[in-house]
Amino acid sequence: MSGEGQCLLELKNFSVEYGGIEPPVKAVDDLNIRLHKNDTLGIIGESGCGKSSMALGVMGLLDNAKVGGEVFYKGQSLQGLSEKEMRKYRWQEIALVFQNSLEVLNPVLTIGEQIGEPIKTHYSESKTAIENRVVDLMGKVGLELKWRQAYPHQLSGGMRQRVLVAMALSCEPELLIVDEPTTALDVLSKNEILKLLHKLQKEQGFAMIIISHDLSVIKKLTSRVAAMYCGRIIEKGLTSEIIKNPLHCYTRGLLNSSPNLFKYKDLWGIEGEAGSGVGTTGCAFYPRCCQHEETCQKDKPALAYVGLEHMVACHKGGIETFLRAVEIRKTHQVKDHKIIAVNDVSIEIKSGEIVALVGESGSGKSTLAQVLAGVWKADSGEAYFQKKKLEGHWATAMMGGMQIVFQDPFSATSHRLKVLDVVKEPLDIMKWGTREERDEAGKKALAAVQLPVTEAFLTRNCQALSGGQRQRLAIARALVTKPKLLIADEVTSMLDPSTQANLLRELKGLQNRHGFAMLYITHDLHLARKVADKVYVMYQGKIVEHGVSGDVFRNPEHVYTKQLLKESFSDLV
Repeated sequence: MSGEGQCLLELKNFSVEYGGIEPPVKAVDDLNIRLHKNDTLGIIGESGCGKSSMALGVMGLLDNAKVGGEVFYKGQSLQGLSEKEMRKYRWQEIALVFQNSLEVLNPVLTIGEQIGEPIKTHYSESKTAIENRVVDLMGKVGLELKWRQAYPHQLSGGMRQRVLVAMALSCEPELLIVDEPTTALDVLSKNEILKLLHKLQKEQGFAMIIISHDLSVIKKLTSRVAAMYCGRIIEKGLTSEIIKNPLHCYTRGLLNSSPNLFKYKDLWGIEGEAGSGVGTTGCAFYPRCCQHEETCQKDKPALAYVGLEHMVACHKGGIETFLRAVEIRKTHQVKDHKIIAVNDVSIEIKSGEIVALVGESGSGKSTLAQVLAGVWKADSGEAYFQKKKLEGHWATAMMGGMQIVFQDPFSATSHRLKVLDVVKEPLDIMKWGTREERDEAGKKALAAVQLPVTEAFLTRNCQALSGGQRQRLAIARALVTKPKLLIADEVTSMLDPSTQANLLRELKGLQNRHGFAMLYITHDLHLARKVADKVYVMYQGKIVEHGVSGDVFRNPEHVYTKQLLKESFSDLV
């Protein structure tokens, strides 16, 4: 990581490998980091991604692992130093705040004794001087002196965390590595620890590495952030930029899983389990990535710049833009005058994201959807699907293309056709596979939307289905071609609340599991707030505001958006 001032810590091709098992596990793989004076770097990632192994490896505290690469502190190599030589750096230069206070603190020593231990070890101070220093440190971290003679089990979790911070700062290090500083703490204790770390860094000027899976901690304390997966950094850059615009599918998944950043959305984790990276020749995230291709398995992607101070390790250069529309205009002729339904609209949808298009009835949402899907031709403007210009129906007449689910399920499917015939009709038109393969694909699509696949149901005429079943059938029909982009136009507006909730949750679940992108068109802001990653607000044919859903719903800028939100959520005030 680049920054101003002296480079305190530099890791070059740093690795940590645990033996004793076959094959050995490389917990940290080819890590390169530069940390400067006064910098605060956040390390994020799922459990087991190598964050803590990196910290322990830097500190020379791993006896059961092979540590490779180079570690430099102020230009001095720490690799190969004896235990005696490393002790000169620990506490005095680099200190580590461990994540589990009950395991780290000695249960038979008082708090005062444990805070004073590093001072006693590293300095030739008198007993009185050490005691005075302990009193000073307890005051700095907000611990009352009455706890000086207490034992760790007599303190709360937040108080024990303060003890660990006091111990780490006892020898006035220039670099503090903090591993999960708020794990298992209540919200009040957590906020107190965050304020404490911020205050102490401001007063004493040390650099920090914050290791945490809590994105709110990273947002509050760090200026730069790196996301780790299977021991490798897959994205790094300015914290504010990455939180607003993550460019790796994994980082976006971490952010979308955080209730602190998206307070009203349903929680959806990244589909699949994190691997160990053992035996992986290509991208370790391949099995869980929503935009992977076979070529991604050949080589490990290099960390490369994709913007100013923003790097991503992805063979595709980051999250792909599936759909890009530029200044789309569409008019309708009504008797002797024209109505501009879509007025120079531009919109982008990236791989694996849900974009909500919101606005009142008549704002032009459905017209835009049908232009994008090729139902109507635009008067002007251009649209591209996976960088290829949208002309005609090629994008909706292919596997892995684009599909639309219309608002009215009754007009979208013929009531005379049987269920299986309706769902597999797109495959029949494409002449995809054999008849048996098309039948099987149709059954899988029906099962995916929780519809029966019994012979009695498959041969039932659509006119015998309920509205909820017809809408699920329309979605199954769209999903049978395994689209990379689904346009869902008011797909729940005609359903009762219970059916609506079930259908929307199933649709979001399918999107999360299969990773397709979705343009979700609705006038219901409550639903948009539940599912959307990004929001476009449409008014009288124009996009008047767009951005990350949390930002738009929390701090709307346009007067129309403010009015929409006021009317939609007034019943909650």
